[in-house]
Amino acid sequence: MASPQTAIATRSALAQVQISADPQPKAHLPYGLPIVDDCLSCKLRTDNFFCALSRPTMQALDEIKHTASYPDGAIVFMEGQASRGVYIVCQGRVKMLATNSDGKTFILKIAQAGEILGAHSVITGQPHELTAETLQPCQLAFVRSEDFLDFLKQHGDACLHAAQSLGRQCQSAYDVIRSVGLSHSVSEKLARLFLQWSADAPASGDALRLKLTLTHEEIAQLIGSSRETVTRVLGDFRKRSIIELSGSALVIRNKTALEKLAAR
Repeated sequence: MASPQTAIATRSALAQVQISADPQPKAHLPYGLPIVDDCLSCKLRTDNFFCALSRPTMQALDEIKHTASYPDGAIVFMEGQASRGVYIVCQGRVKMLATNSDGKTFILKIAQAGEILGAHSVITGQPHELTAETLQPCQLAFVRSEDFLDFLKQHGDACLHAAQSLGRQCQSAYDVIRSVGLSHSVSEKLARLFLQWSADAPASGDALRLKLTLTHEEIAQLIGSSRETVTRVLGDFRKRSIIELSGSALVIRNKTALEKLAAR
């Protein structure tokens, strides 16, 4: 049986092959994703996207980027690997994780569509500090390091967006450190996580409904705990009627109780 390191390296190599390929235009990319090849005509872009740039700057970005599709669980780049360039998440979500010598994994962030990955390594010239792995089928745009640095030098709005993106990533890391490092129990950490997720959740009466797309193992990696402990605490939350779980649906029945747990 192949070692975990061999499996990751194989998936990484496959991802690099996808990057270098020049796919023919199709109605849909693999994995059921609609094609988004042109930043100028992209209907998914919002003001929060890295690529929400001026029209001339977006045209320049289109000239240097290469789009590729990735399946669920694909390694985009690895912790400690030399940087080849940056990746912009066009569609899907990517988890950013660190792994220690014992194989324990911690998810520092889940990157959403519109975010840029690997910019810190390109700008500093340092190896990637985290591993990027897709959480679901994704489309990513890739820009080589040299092209990206020249792009920032020539386009002030892109440079500002890159700085803002790095600032948000730092703030996100601070929030994670504060939550994990200063929380006293898994119940408190889990309550903080659910409250964070529920910030924009639609209300149904007194309840908040969320789509839970992470496994118990991935939730544990987000809060620095074990899968068994997360499963036990979730069961306790259900018994106390704080939440309901049905498949991928998470319903927060008692937000006040979560707030009290998070404030301990």
